[in-house]
Amino acid sequence: MRGALPLLLVLATTLGCHSQKSDAVVAAPTQPTAGGMPGAPAQAPGLSGKVLERIEASPYCYLRLQTARGEVWAAVPEAKVEKGTDVTVVNPMLMTNFESKTLKRTFSEIFFGSLADAAGAPTASAPAAGTAAPMGAPAPAPVLIDKVEKAAGGDAHTVAEIWAQKAGLKDKSVSIRGKVVKYNPGVMGKNWIHLQDGSGDPSNGTHDITVTSQDTVAKGDVVTAKGVVRVDKDFGSGYRYGMLVEEAKVVKK
Repeated sequence: MRGALPLLLVLATTLGCHSQKSDAVVAAPTQPTAGGMPGAPAQAPGLSGKVLERIEASPYCYLRLQTARGEVWAAVPEAKVEKGTDVTVVNPMLMTNFESKTLKRTFSEIFFGSLADAAGAPTASAPAAGTAAPMGAPAPAPVLIDKVEKAAGGDAHTVAEIWAQKAGLKDKSVSIRGKVVKYNPGVMGKNWIHLQDGSGDPSNGTHDITVTSQDTVAKGDVVTAKGVVRVDKDFGSGYRYGMLVEEAKVVKK
């Protein structure tokens, strides 16, 4: 998958979908921030056009837009936008060959961003990634939580410990117990989970860890995840993780 992303980003059920080939312009990729997580997309001109089609996919909606450059697809946080409405997507970030498992389709090109209000300001934050997004990859969630009891076992670590020991833990299995503060399902065939346990430093992102899994969770769940530490993971298009835990088995406990 060329230049594909986690992030950011994340999709649910379709209310009606028609395959369209987009003809989009290129937006600059995000730049990594402290802790190796992707930050906000590099500033790009807003993407303006008329809504030709809308697909509801909570917590997002997909819009097929008629723009000056032709028809393009865009994904934004849920919004009640009627067909025929003129809209502007701010900070558009292009993803190529983005595969949505839940929508059962691949978008050759799609922009992720936020809708501007009448004054031109974003109405909601763009995904991270997702988050970036999945997607991006999803950026560290800003929420801070109370301390969560550490997992049991010889491979158990806190969030802060995994960040501090990531070089020695590279490609090794770890167990981590934390609270789900962000959840982006179905991005690149994986569910993306942000865990926090009250350890680490929010100023450098070591309070939050990203876990990928086939297991489903919900925001607010306290879970134990057992997976493999990956260091300097590069998904392309400028999306890199200084560290994340992949292929995790996640259980609620």
